[in-house]
Amino acid sequence: MPDLPFPAPTRRALLQALGLPPLLAACPAGAAPPADPWPQDLRVPGGVARLSLGPAPERPAAHMPDGVPVLVLGDVIEWTALVGIALAAPPGAAHIATGADRVPYRVAPKKYSEQRLTVAPRTVDLSPEDSARHERERAHQQQVMATFSTPLPQGPDLRMRAPVPGRRSSSFGLRRVFNGQPRNPHGGMDIAAPTGTPVVAPLAGRVIDVGDYFFNGGTVWLDHGGGLLTLYCHLSRVDCQVGDSLRAGESFCQVGATGRVTGPHLHWGVMLNRTMVDPALFL
Repeated sequence: MPDLPFPAPTRRALLQALGLPPLLAACPAGAAPPADPWPQDLRVPGGVARLSLGPAPERPAAHMPDGVPVLVLGDVIEWTALVGIALAAPPGAAHIATGADRVPYRVAPKKYSEQRLTVAPRTVDLSPEDSARHERERAHQQQVMATFSTPLPQGPDLRMRAPVPGRRSSSFGLRRVFNGQPRNPHGGMDIAAPTGTPVVAPLAGRVIDVGDYFFNGGTVWLDHGGGLLTLYCHLSRVDCQVGDSLRAGESFCQVGATGRVTGPHLHWGVMLNRTMVDPALFL
Protein backbone atom coordinates (compact mmCIF):
# COMPACT_ATOMS: atom_id res chain seq x y z
CA MET A 1 0.00 0.00 0.00
CA PRO A 2 1.37 3.46 -0.79
CA ASP A 3 2.49 5.75 2.02
CA LEU A 4 -0.36 7.84 3.37
CA PRO A 5 0.14 11.61 3.58
CA PHE A 6 -2.06 11.94 6.69
CA PRO A 7 -2.15 10.02 9.97
CA ALA A 8 -4.95 7.47 10.19
CA PRO A 9 -7.41 9.47 12.38
CA THR A 10 -7.10 12.58 10.19
CA ARG A 11 -7.43 10.53 7.02
CA ARG A 12 -10.50 8.70 8.31
CA ALA A 13 -12.14 11.96 9.45
CA LEU A 14 -11.51 13.59 6.07
CA LEU A 15 -13.02 10.68 4.18
CA GLN A 16 -16.07 10.61 6.47
CA ALA A 17 -16.53 14.39 6.11
CA LEU A 18 -16.54 13.91 2.35
CA GLY A 19 -19.09 11.12 2.61
CA LEU A 20 -16.62 8.47 1.38
CA PRO A 21 -15.90 5.08 2.94
CA PRO A 22 -12.47 4.79 4.56
CA LEU A 23 -11.43 1.99 2.21
CA LEU A 24 -7.76 2.89 2.24
CA ALA A 25 -7.58 4.25 5.78
CA ALA A 26 -4.85 2.84 7.98
CA CYS A 27 -5.88 0.26 10.57
CA PRO A 28 -6.57 1.27 14.21
CA ALA A 29 -3.66 1.42 16.63
CA GLY A 30 -2.70 -2.04 17.85
CA ALA A 31 -4.54 -3.89 15.09
CA ALA A 32 -2.77 -6.04 12.53
CA PRO A 33 -2.11 -4.11 9.31
CA PRO A 34 -4.35 -5.07 6.40
CA ALA A 35 -2.91 -7.16 3.59
CA ASP A 36 -1.66 -5.06 0.70
CA PRO A 37 -4.56 -5.08 -1.81
CA TRP A 38 -2.52 -4.08 -4.86
CA PRO A 39 0.19 -5.75 -6.94
CA GLN A 40 3.80 -5.65 -5.80
CA ASP A 41 5.73 -2.52 -6.79
CA LEU A 42 8.58 -3.93 -8.90
CA ARG A 43 10.00 -1.45 -11.38
CA VAL A 44 11.68 -3.77 -13.87
CA PRO A 45 10.77 -4.85 -17.41
CA GLY A 46 7.60 -6.92 -17.03
CA GLY A 47 6.91 -5.41 -13.61
CA VAL A 48 4.49 -2.88 -12.14
CA ALA A 49 5.22 0.65 -10.89
CA ARG A 50 2.94 2.10 -8.21
CA LEU A 51 3.18 5.87 -8.55
CA SER A 52 1.60 8.32 -6.11
CA LEU A 53 -0.40 11.08 -7.82
CA GLY A 54 -1.22 12.82 -4.53
CA PRO A 55 -4.63 14.19 -3.45
CA ALA A 56 -7.32 15.42 -5.85
CA PRO A 57 -11.10 15.90 -5.58
CA GLU A 58 -11.67 13.52 -8.52
CA ARG A 59 -9.81 10.60 -10.01
CA PRO A 60 -7.06 12.09 -12.22
CA ALA A 61 -6.49 10.79 -15.74
CA ALA A 62 -3.03 9.40 -16.45
CA HIS A 63 -1.48 7.97 -19.58
CA MET A 64 1.72 6.57 -21.01
CA PRO A 65 3.90 8.76 -23.26
CA ASP A 66 2.20 7.18 -26.31
CA GLY A 67 -1.26 8.10 -24.98
CA VAL A 68 -2.31 4.67 -23.68
CA PRO A 69 -4.42 5.23 -20.52
CA VAL A 70 -3.17 4.04 -17.13
CA LEU A 71 -5.17 2.52 -14.27
CA VAL A 72 -5.62 5.00 -11.38
CA LEU A 73 -7.00 3.86 -8.01
CA GLY A 74 -7.42 5.36 -4.57
CA ASP A 75 -9.47 8.20 -3.09
CA VAL A 76 -9.45 11.99 -2.73
CA ILE A 77 -6.66 11.77 -0.13
CA GLU A 78 -4.27 9.73 -2.28
CA TRP A 79 -4.51 8.55 -5.89
CA THR A 80 -2.11 5.92 -7.20
CA ALA A 81 -1.30 4.97 -10.79
CA LEU A 82 -0.57 1.29 -11.47
CA VAL A 83 1.72 1.17 -14.48
CA GLY A 84 2.61 -1.96 -16.42
CA ILE A 85 6.23 -1.90 -17.63
CA ALA A 86 6.86 -3.61 -20.97
CA LEU A 87 9.33 -6.49 -21.16
CA ALA A 88 11.10 -4.53 -23.90
CA ALA A 89 11.41 -1.39 -21.75
CA PRO A 90 15.05 -0.24 -21.49
CA PRO A 91 16.48 0.39 -18.02
CA GLY A 92 16.59 4.02 -16.97
CA ALA A 93 14.30 7.01 -16.67
CA ALA A 94 10.62 6.71 -17.61
CA HIS A 95 7.45 8.64 -16.90
CA ILE A 96 3.69 8.83 -17.21
CA ALA A 97 1.68 12.00 -17.75
CA THR A 98 -1.23 13.53 -15.84
CA GLY A 99 -2.45 16.55 -17.74
CA ALA A 100 0.58 18.74 -18.38
CA ASP A 101 2.60 17.15 -15.55
CA ARG A 102 5.02 14.26 -15.70
CA VAL A 103 5.35 11.61 -12.98
CA PRO A 104 8.84 10.12 -13.26
CA TYR A 105 10.11 6.69 -12.23
CA ARG A 106 13.13 4.53 -13.03
CA VAL A 107 13.21 1.07 -14.56
CA ALA A 108 15.85 -1.22 -13.09
CA PRO A 109 17.46 -3.94 -15.22
CA LYS A 110 16.30 -7.55 -14.92
CA LYS A 111 17.65 -10.62 -16.68
CA TYR A 112 15.15 -13.39 -17.36
CA SER A 113 16.05 -17.01 -18.06
CA GLU A 114 16.75 -18.28 -21.58
CA GLN A 115 16.08 -21.76 -22.96
CA ARG A 116 17.67 -23.09 -26.17
CA LEU A 117 15.88 -25.91 -27.98
CA THR A 118 16.43 -27.89 -31.17
CA VAL A 119 13.14 -28.93 -32.76
CA ALA A 120 11.80 -30.04 -36.14
CA PRO A 121 11.79 -27.06 -38.56
CA ARG A 122 8.06 -27.44 -39.25
CA THR A 123 7.34 -26.58 -35.60
CA VAL A 124 9.15 -23.25 -35.96
CA ASP A 125 8.47 -22.04 -39.52
CA LEU A 126 4.83 -21.37 -40.38
CA SER A 127 3.26 -22.27 -43.70
CA PRO A 128 1.91 -19.33 -45.75
CA GLU A 129 -1.64 -20.32 -44.77
CA ASP A 130 -0.82 -20.52 -41.05
CA SER A 131 1.12 -17.26 -41.21
CA ALA A 132 -1.84 -15.47 -42.84
CA ARG A 133 -4.20 -16.87 -40.20
CA HIS A 134 -1.90 -15.71 -37.41
CA GLU A 135 -1.73 -12.17 -38.84
CA ARG A 136 -5.55 -11.96 -39.00
CA GLU A 137 -5.86 -13.19 -35.44
CA ARG A 138 -3.17 -10.82 -34.20
CA ALA A 139 -5.04 -7.81 -35.62
CA HIS A 140 -8.18 -8.92 -33.77
CA GLN A 141 -6.26 -9.48 -30.53
CA GLN A 142 -4.80 -5.97 -30.74
CA GLN A 143 -8.36 -4.60 -30.68
CA VAL A 144 -9.22 -6.75 -27.65
CA MET A 145 -6.10 -5.62 -25.78
CA ALA A 146 -7.03 -1.96 -26.32
CA THR A 147 -10.10 -2.38 -24.06
CA PHE A 148 -10.30 0.29 -21.35
CA SER A 149 -13.55 0.23 -19.40
CA THR A 150 -14.59 2.24 -16.35
CA PRO A 151 -11.83 1.93 -13.73
CA LEU A 152 -12.49 -0.21 -10.71
CA PRO A 153 -14.24 1.32 -7.69
CA GLN A 154 -12.31 3.03 -4.91
CA GLY A 155 -10.13 0.77 -2.83
CA PRO A 156 -10.52 -2.52 -4.75
CA ASP A 157 -8.65 -5.62 -3.70
CA LEU A 158 -6.52 -6.62 -6.69
CA ARG A 159 -4.96 -9.63 -5.00
CA MET A 160 -5.59 -12.53 -7.35
CA ARG A 161 -6.01 -16.20 -6.62
CA ALA A 162 -4.31 -18.63 -8.99
CA PRO A 163 -6.87 -19.58 -11.67
CA VAL A 164 -5.93 -23.28 -11.38
CA PRO A 165 -3.95 -25.34 -8.87
CA GLY A 166 -0.75 -26.87 -10.18
CA ARG A 167 2.96 -26.60 -10.77
CA ARG A 168 4.33 -23.55 -12.54
CA SER A 169 5.79 -25.17 -15.66
CA SER A 170 7.07 -21.98 -17.30
CA SER A 171 7.54 -18.59 -15.73
CA PHE A 172 6.97 -15.11 -17.06
CA GLY A 173 9.79 -13.60 -19.12
CA LEU A 174 11.44 -16.86 -20.23
CA ARG A 175 12.97 -16.43 -23.69
CA ARG A 176 13.11 -19.53 -25.90
CA VAL A 177 15.51 -19.91 -28.81
CA PHE A 178 14.39 -22.52 -31.36
CA ASN A 179 17.09 -23.78 -33.74
CA GLY A 180 19.05 -20.61 -33.09
CA GLN A 181 16.03 -18.36 -33.78
CA PRO A 182 15.04 -16.22 -30.75
CA ARG A 183 11.34 -15.88 -30.00
CA ASN A 184 9.51 -13.24 -27.97
CA PRO A 185 9.81 -13.64 -24.19
CA HIS A 186 7.06 -15.61 -22.50
CA GLY A 187 4.31 -13.12 -21.70
CA GLY A 188 2.50 -15.12 -19.03
CA MET A 189 2.67 -17.91 -16.48
CA ASP A 190 2.16 -21.57 -17.47
CA ILE A 191 0.49 -23.77 -14.85
CA ALA A 192 0.60 -27.53 -15.48
CA ALA A 193 -2.76 -29.20 -14.86
CA PRO A 194 -4.69 -32.10 -16.40
CA THR A 195 -7.06 -31.53 -19.29
CA GLY A 196 -10.51 -30.70 -17.93
CA THR A 197 -9.30 -28.96 -14.76
CA PRO A 198 -11.70 -26.06 -14.05
CA VAL A 199 -10.29 -22.55 -14.46
CA VAL A 200 -11.71 -19.87 -12.15
CA ALA A 201 -11.72 -16.08 -12.43
CA PRO A 202 -8.95 -14.64 -10.22
CA LEU A 203 -10.99 -11.41 -9.89
CA ALA A 204 -14.49 -10.35 -10.80
CA GLY A 205 -14.59 -9.43 -14.47
CA ARG A 206 -16.41 -9.38 -17.78
CA VAL A 207 -15.73 -11.68 -20.75
CA ILE A 208 -14.55 -9.56 -23.69
CA ASP A 209 -13.25 -12.22 -26.10
CA VAL A 210 -13.67 -15.94 -26.75
CA GLY A 211 -11.90 -17.65 -29.63
CA ASP A 212 -9.91 -20.54 -31.05
CA TYR A 213 -6.57 -19.17 -32.24
CA PHE A 214 -3.59 -20.70 -34.04
CA PHE A 215 -1.00 -20.33 -31.29
CA ASN A 216 -3.24 -19.90 -28.22
CA GLY A 217 -5.92 -22.49 -29.02
CA GLY A 218 -9.08 -22.06 -26.97
CA THR A 219 -8.82 -18.57 -25.49
CA VAL A 220 -10.73 -16.24 -23.16
CA TRP A 221 -9.97 -12.61 -22.25
CA LEU A 222 -11.45 -11.02 -19.10
CA ASP A 223 -11.74 -7.28 -18.43
CA HIS A 224 -11.37 -6.24 -14.77
CA GLY A 225 -11.64 -2.49 -15.40
CA GLY A 226 -9.24 0.36 -16.10
CA GLY A 227 -7.10 -1.55 -18.60
CA LEU A 228 -6.49 -4.50 -16.25
CA LEU A 229 -7.12 -7.60 -18.40
CA THR A 230 -6.38 -11.31 -17.95
CA LEU A 231 -5.81 -13.97 -20.61
CA TYR A 232 -6.41 -17.75 -20.56
CA CYS A 233 -5.07 -19.98 -23.36
CA HIS A 234 -4.97 -23.61 -24.63
CA LEU A 235 -8.42 -24.33 -23.20
CA SER A 236 -10.22 -27.60 -23.88
CA ARG A 237 -13.63 -26.15 -23.10
CA VAL A 238 -15.13 -22.69 -22.71
CA ASP A 239 -18.27 -22.23 -20.58
CA CYS A 240 -18.79 -18.50 -21.11
CA GLN A 241 -19.51 -16.03 -23.87
CA VAL A 242 -18.67 -12.42 -24.62
CA GLY A 243 -20.57 -10.10 -22.29
CA ASP A 244 -20.81 -12.53 -19.36
CA SER A 245 -20.00 -11.12 -15.92
CA LEU A 246 -18.00 -13.42 -13.64
CA ARG A 247 -17.56 -13.41 -9.89
CA ALA A 248 -14.12 -13.96 -8.37
CA GLY A 249 -13.65 -17.71 -8.00
CA GLU A 250 -16.32 -18.60 -10.58
CA SER A 251 -15.39 -21.38 -13.02
CA PHE A 252 -15.67 -20.38 -16.70
CA CYS A 253 -13.45 -22.73 -18.74
CA GLN A 254 -11.22 -25.83 -18.54
CA VAL A 255 -7.52 -26.56 -19.00
CA GLY A 256 -6.51 -28.17 -22.28
CA ALA A 257 -3.75 -28.63 -24.85
CA THR A 258 -5.17 -26.74 -27.82
CA GLY A 259 -3.12 -24.49 -30.08
CA ARG A 260 0.67 -24.84 -30.37
CA VAL A 261 1.54 -26.75 -27.19
CA THR A 262 3.26 -29.99 -26.18
CA GLY A 263 0.98 -30.87 -23.28
CA PRO A 264 -1.99 -29.75 -21.19
CA HIS A 265 -1.52 -26.59 -19.16
CA LEU A 266 -3.03 -23.15 -18.62
CA HIS A 267 -1.24 -20.13 -20.05
CA TRP A 268 -2.33 -17.26 -17.80
CA GLY A 269 -1.52 -13.67 -18.69
CA VAL A 270 -2.09 -10.35 -16.89
CA MET A 271 -2.14 -7.05 -18.81
CA LEU A 272 -1.94 -3.43 -17.64
CA ASN A 273 -2.04 -0.48 -20.09
CA ARG A 274 -1.75 -2.95 -23.02
CA THR A 275 1.42 -4.45 -21.54
CA MET A 276 1.82 -8.03 -20.34
CA VAL A 277 3.19 -8.08 -16.79
CA ASP A 278 4.22 -10.84 -14.40
CA PRO A 279 1.10 -12.50 -12.92
CA ALA A 280 3.11 -13.51 -9.84
CA LEU A 281 3.07 -9.84 -8.73
CA PHE A 282 -0.71 -10.11 -8.22
CA LEU A 283 -0.76 -13.38 -6.26
